[in-house]
Order: sequence, then structure tokens, then C-alpha cells
Amino acid sequence: ALKVEHPCEDPLHCSPGAMGGASSFIALLRIAGFLGAAWMGTKVSQFAGVSSIVLEITSGIVLGPSVLGVVTPEYAECQHVRHVSCAAPPDLLDRLRNDDIINEGLGTVYNMGLCPKADYHIEPGAHGEHMEDSESNGAGHPGEHAESDESHGAVSNVTDVVAEDGATEGGEHRRLSAGGGSYAAIDECLIKECQNMVSHECQLSPGFFTLVGHAGVALMIFESGMHFDFEKAGQVGPKACAVAVLGTILPFVTGTILTVIYGKPMVPDAVSVGTALAPTSVGIALRLLGEAGVLQYDFGQAIITAAFVDDILSLVLFNILFSLQGEFDVMATVVNPIIGVTFMGIAMVAAVKFWPKAINDWIIPRFAPRTGDFKVSSADEVLFFIMMVLLIAYATTTHFLGTHLWGCFIAGMSFACVDKVGHKGHAHHVWVRQTKRVTSWMIRIFFACTVAFSIPINELLSFDAFWKGSIMGIGPCILTKVFCAPFMGRAKFVIGWAMVGRAEFAYLIAQMAAAGDMIDSDTFSIVIWALLYATIFAPFTFRKVLDRYVAKHCAAAGEVSPDESADGAH
Repeated sequence: ALKVEHPCEDPLHCSPGAMGGASSFIALLRIAGFLGAAWMGTKVSQFAGVSSIVLEITSGIVLGPSVLGVVTPEYAECQHVRHVSCAAPPDLLDRLRNDDIINEGLGTVYNMGLCPKADYHIEPGAHGEHMEDSESNGAGHPGEHAESDESHGAVSNVTDVVAEDGATEGGEHRRLSAGGGSYAAIDECLIKECQNMVSHECQLSPGFFTLVGHAGVALMIFESGMHFDFEKAGQVGPKACAVAVLGTILPFVTGTILTVIYGKPMVPDAVSVGTALAPTSVGIALRLLGEAGVLQYDFGQAIITAAFVDDILSLVLFNILFSLQGEFDVMATVVNPIIGVTFMGIAMVAAVKFWPKAINDWIIPRFAPRTGDFKVSSADEVLFFIMMVLLIAYATTTHFLGTHLWGCFIAGMSFACVDKVGHKGHAHHVWVRQTKRVTSWMIRIFFACTVAFSIPINELLSFDAFWKGSIMGIGPCILTKVFCAPFMGRAKFVIGWAMVGRAEFAYLIAQMAAAGDMIDSDTFSIVIWALLYATIFAPFTFRKVLDRYVAKHCAAAGEVSPDESADGAH
């Protein structure tokens, strides 16, 4: 095994006794200022009547480590990114030949046997320009792809051993990687496998703010499931489901095709982009329909039902997408999603038939009510405890089927029918009362930190990312949703624009795809631009279209069916 050096780039952190009287006050001040700015962005957006996502992401980019550095890398990045170096020294080949010390990241990969020296022929004196290129390539973020294989395959002083992996053009041979790729040289193998290792470790143990943001999305998706109205879904279900299917498939397919046109591979890059464009924001539609007072109308319930089914389909896509990492696995890609859909069907039946009776008639009556003045009754505490248990149980179940977020949504739906006498939606009221402030802060941190810190600034501000993201945003991201309800009569554009909004889930898919090295930094920037188009324009346009529709149709008729004919028959 190679000897591995553990470099310490910051002497201050390597000498714990040198600054024994140091204080964390400045770090606290920085974090407080940053969170205050994110909160202010939310309030300004609310005052202007727009989505807070844009200003939250902007505050994270400007105050994050990439620009002003108010938040330092210690709090913004995964510890493996900061402490594990994947940069190759100029004399790497000489060190490998002599079993000499190399840095921790490359040394760990080598000692794991992922890049055996015997598989490559290392010529004497093999160092120089190629190793300098490798050093620059190895410094990338784990969410970014390394340089192309061609740049490494052109090296004259490092050639492949003739192996049974097969020959490439010109008689050269390439060693297959564990993930299904191939490497032309040992330095390329070490760097890319090191980046894959760091990316994997960062998904298992993300940075603090990233972890908080992911927790917020899980809680938000659970709450979204509680809004599901099974009764209304039965009334408007068939056409709403058709809208949801079109609203999921159209952006997925067109986003995938456009990404391929941009020169990216179909799998996993283009599929990742299509999946990120598919989800609809239930929250935006709920808020604007509620403000207009039309949530109870058929077209309002059609919008909500379609948005929920859209999210369910997107969760299935999300599950399949992240099962594509590495080699094709029938169990992960085919069997697990089928098990998940079956589990969801059983859970939906239980949500209507079992949980309301079990909670209201069997469990809660076993606990004596409190005597005295308490803000939260014992019944509500028991209900909240059951929610948390079911949330954890369902999320754990679907985690092993692909993604815990699927289970979060199913768990939320389980309480959609748990009401109290004289109080419809009591379970949702209990949940919001206990978690509203925590969830709102976690979601704010998700956009200002988890998403913003992972955005590559140079690529995001490049003209190439802007124009490609603009086409992606106007076409696959917006227009495909606008025209996803052609059979819904006069309400088709109201429903279509309601489906355009994007929020937490879409950004989460893009961020996790980037962190998992499924899309490169350029593609990630294009997706962010596309999602920002929908985030900015959808609420404005939907509000105008909705107000016009309500003023023209709902005021006089009292109720408008979503499947009314185009000539105005009700």
C-alpha cells in the first residue's frame, strides 16, 4: 500500500493549542447576518407579492463563499470537499512507480484497488505537461465532471496495458471504471474515482446547511400530502390525472431532447434535466387559489389534484433517476419502483379507510385529556407523535426503494382524512401549529444555502448558460405546462399556468443530480436559469390569468366546471 500524506493547508486549524483564547463570536455574527439577509429577502418578496425563491437564492449567492464570503467554506461545503484533495502532483507517476507518498484522496483510491498500477504501463520519466493538466483537473468540485476522456487519451507517456476490456481506435485499450466508464491513463482513473468517492461521501454526510435544507424539503413534502382531497380527486380525477400525465411527460421529454441537442449524454445528464423540469409547485397554486377564493370550484380542485398527481409522478421519476447511478440494476430501476407504487396504493386506501378510524376511535381515546390550561391538548400531542412516527416509518421504507421523499408525501396523505368533529383539516392544523416556523426557516435555508451554495457562479453568469437556460426555461419549462390541459375547456390556460410554478422539489432534483455527478456545472447552471424563469414569471402570469377568468366566469355562474365546453355551456 502507498504511504499517504495528510496536508494541512491552514496552520491556524492545525495548531489547536495556538489560539486557546479564540472566540466563535465572529462566526456567529457572520451566520446571523447571512440568515438575516435571507429573511429580509423573504419579507421583501412577500411585500412585492412575488415568490421569495429568487431573492433567497440571490442572497445565498452574493453572501456565500463564492462572492463576498460572509459564510465561510467551513459551513458552506461538505467536509470531504475541504479536506480530501483529488489534485494530482506533477510527479505523480514517479511517486506511483516508487510507491512513494501521494495525497490522501488519490492514495485512498489507489489503496482501495480501484486503479491497479498493473493495469497501466508507466514509462520512465513520465511527468510534465500531462501531470500539470491532471492537477488542474483534479481540483474540481465533486459535483462537476472532470475533463473529457479525449484530453487524457492523447497522452504519449502513459499508455494502457492490453487487457480484455477491448481495444479502442488506433490499437489503444482503456480500463473500464467501476461505474461503467473507461480510463485511458492511471492519473485519469485516480482523479475521477477520487471525485466519485468525495461526491458519494458528501451525499452521505452533507454540509450542515445542506442537511437542514434537505430536512425542510422533507417536511414540506409531508405537509403537501396532507392537502390531498380524496373526495374532490374522485370527482375531477380522470381529467386532472390526464393533465398531470401531460404536465409531467412533456417537460421531461422536451427537456431531455433539448439537453441532448446541447451536446450532453442522454443518460444520466439529459434524463436528470428532464426530471428536474417535471415537478409542479403545489404551494404556489394553493396560495393563489386560496387568495382568489376559488379553491372549492371544480377547476380549482382540478388544479390541485393535477398538481398532486404531477408531484407523485415526479417522485417516481426521481426514484428511477437516482437508481440509474452506476450500472443498470433491474432491482433498483424496475422492481423497486413497482413495489413503491404498490405500497403507495395500499397507503392511500389506508388513508381513507383505516387511519381516520384508528386515530380518532382507537388510539386517542386511550389517553385521558389534560386538566388545566395547556396550549396543546393531549389529543393533539398524540396525533402529532403519530404523524412523526408514520413520517419516519414511511420515509425509511421508500428510502430503500429509491428516495425517502416518496414516503414523506405518502405519510402526509395518510392524514388528509383525519379530521375532528366540526373542524375539517384538523390534522393539518396540528402539524402547521407545531412545525410552521421551523419548516419555513428550513425551506429558506434550502434555497439560500443548499441551492445557492451549489451554483457555480462563473458558469451561471456566462452568456452560454443564460441563452441555453432561457430557451430551456421558455420552452420545456413553461410552455409545455401551459399547454398541458387542452381538453379542459375555458379553464385550460388557468390550469396550464397553475402547473408552471416550480419550487423546492425541482431545485432539489437539480441540486442532488449535480452533487451526485450526474450533470456537470454547465448543465446545472442551465437548469437553474430555466427554473428561475418559471419561478419568476409563473406567479405573476397565473395571478393575472386567474383574476381575469374569475371575473369573467365565476362571478356570474357561481361555479365553473373544468370540463365545460368551449362555447360556454355549463
